[in-house]
Amino acid sequence: MSGQQNTAAGMSLYSNVLRWQLMATAAVTLIAYAVGGLTAALSAFMGGVSVVIGAWFAARIAEKGRLKTDPTAVLLNLLKAEAVKILIIAIILFVVFKLYQALVPFALIAGLAAAALFSGAALAKSQVDV
Repeated sequence: MSGQQNTAAGMSLYSNVLRWQLMATAAVTLIAYAVGGLTAALSAFMGGVSVVIGAWFAARIAEKGRLKTDPTAVLLNLLKAEAVKILIIAIILFVVFKLYQALVPFALIAGLAAAALFSGAALAKSQVDV
C-alpha cells in the first residue's frame, strides 16, 4: 500500500470513528431529551461533543506520525495524541461546568460515556472489516 493510500485508509478509519461517536451522542441526546427535557439533552450533547472534539484533534496528531516506522516514535506519537485528547476533553468539560448553570451531571456523563464507548466499537468493527 502506498503512502497516499495508507493516509486515505487512516483518515477513513478516523472518519468512521467520529461518525459512530456523533451517532452515539445524538442517540443519548434524544434519550436525555425524552427523559429529562432540554437541559438534560444539552448536557448529554456537551458531554458527547467534548469527546468528539478531543478525538478529532487526536486523529490529526496520530495522522501526522502515520509514516513513522520506528516503534519508539510510533508509541510517542500515540501517547501524544491520547494526552492531547484527554486535555481537550478536560478543558471543554471544565468550561461546561463553569458556564452552564443548568447542567445535568448524569446526562453529561452518559453523553461522554456513549461517545467514548462507541469509539472503541467503531475501531473494533473497522478491524473486522479490513
